[in-house]
Amino acid sequence: MLKTRITYTYNDYANMDNDKRYELMEGELYMVPSPGFYHQTISMNISHPLRKFVKENDLGIVLYAPFDVVLSETNVVQPDIIFISKERVGLITEKNLRGAPDIAIEILSGKTSERDKLVKKRLYMDHGVKEFWIVDPDKKTIEIMVLKETGFDTVGIYFIDDELTSPLLQGFRLNLKEVFLSQT
Repeated sequence: MLKTRITYTYNDYANMDNDKRYELMEGELYMVPSPGFYHQTISMNISHPLRKFVKENDLGIVLYAPFDVVLSETNVVQPDIIFISKERVGLITEKNLRGAPDIAIEILSGKTSERDKLVKKRLYMDHGVKEFWIVDPDKKTIEIMVLKETGFDTVGIYFIDDELTSPLLQGFRLNLKEVFLSQT
C-alpha cells in the first residue's frame, strides 16, 4: 500500500494545536528541538553585538528564534537570527516575517545540521536571502555566503582567531573568540 504524502500549508501550520516548534519545508512539517545551552550562548554572542550595530546605525532590525519567516505558503522557517533592513521592515507583522530576511543565520545543532546546510540553504537561495551565515559550534567557524545570480557564493570562512565582517553590513566586525566563548 502506498502512503499518501500530506502537503501542509502555512494556514495548517499556523493553526496547529500544540506548543511544539515546527518548520514547514516544501509542505512537510519538521519538529524543531529546543536549542541547548551552548547553542543559545552562541546565538546571544552573535545577536547582541549585531543588534547593537544595527540599532546604532539605524539599519533595520535583528530578530531571533523562535520567529516565523514565511517564505511561501509551504515554506515557513525559524532561522536562529535574522536581519531585516530598514527598507523592508514593512514585511514584519506581529506574528511573522512575510518574505525573506536580508541576512539569515543558522547555528548548526545535531540532527538539524544537514537540513540547515542543504534544505534551508536552498530555500534561502530560492527566496532571495542576500546573505547567509552558517555557524558551526563544533568547528568554531562561521561561513558567510552572499547571493549571486548563480546561487550562494562563499565570501569567507572565519575561524576562532578571526574577526568576521559582513558584506551587507559595512563596518560590522565580530570577534569569533567572543562568539564561541562559553558562559559556564
